[in-house]
Amino acid sequence: MGTDTASLPRFTGAVPLADQPRTAFVRQIMGLPISLHIRGPQARSPQVVRAGEQFFADLVSADRLFSTWKPESQVSRIRRGLLRLQDADPRVQRAAALGEEAGVRTHGAFTAWLPDDHGESRFDPTGLVKGWVVGEAFAALNERLGSLGDHDVLVSAGGDVAVTCTRTDTPDWKIAIEDPRDRTRTLLTIPLRTGAVATSGTAARGRHIIDPRTGSWAQELLSATVIGPDLLWTDVYATAAFVLGHRAGAWIETVADHAAVLVDADGGVAVFGG
Repeated sequence: MGTDTASLPRFTGAVPLADQPRTAFVRQIMGLPISLHIRGPQARSPQVVRAGEQFFADLVSADRLFSTWKPESQVSRIRRGLLRLQDADPRVQRAAALGEEAGVRTHGAFTAWLPDDHGESRFDPTGLVKGWVVGEAFAALNERLGSLGDHDVLVSAGGDVAVTCTRTDTPDWKIAIEDPRDRTRTLLTIPLRTGAVATSGTAARGRHIIDPRTGSWAQELLSATVIGPDLLWTDVYATAAFVLGHRAGAWIETVADHAAVLVDADGGVAVFGG
C-alpha cells in the first residue's frame, strides 16, 4: 500500500490511493500553517468536513485567548499588567500551571515566563500553548469522528505533528525529519500510527530559543526532535532538549515513552531513548 509523508516542519502528503478516501484542510492560525488530513470511509462526507471545520474553530478560539500578538487577548493583557493571572480564564490559569510543571519536568530548561524586549520577565506560555491546544482539539476531533467509522488522522502545526490510526487496512503515517542545514534533505523517516513528533531548532525561524536558566540563546544544537505519545509534552520536551544541548541525550533517556533525534552544530546526528 502507499505511504503518507509528513516533513518537519511541513506536511505535503503522498498521492492518495483509490481505496483510501481522504480529505485535507489547510488554515493559517496562530501565525502558522496548520494542515489536517483525514482518511477513512466517510473522509469526504459533509459530517467529516464539519468535524474538520470545528477542529479549526477550536484553534481560532484558543488563539483569541492566548495570542501574544493580539492586544485584546487575555495573555496580552496579563503581559501589559491589565489583567491578573488569578482573574484570567481557567484555561489561561491552566496554561500557567502547565508551565510550572514543565519547568519541574525539564529541570528548568523550559519556562512560561520569558524576558521581553526590555529584558523584563513576562508571562509567555507560547512554547506550550500550541502543542496543548492543538493536542486537545485533535483529541476532540477524533472523538467526533468515532461515530462515523474508523478514520486515520494527521495534523501538522508548524512542524509539530500528531497522528492516530484506528483503521487496520492503512499504512503507517511516515514523519520525515529534515536536515536543518539543508531542508530539502531528509535525515530519517519515522513510521507512526499513534503519537506525536515535535522539532525545535533554527532552520525555520533562526535563533529564537532562550535558555531560561541563563538568559542566553541556546546554540549547541541545530535541531532537537522528540517523539512521544502526546503533542503537549512532546513539544515541551523538544524545546527543552534544544536548550539542554549536548546534555539532552542523557536527559531524554530518563523520560519514559519518549525518544529524541539531536543534530549538533557540526551536523552530527544522534538518537536517544526508545
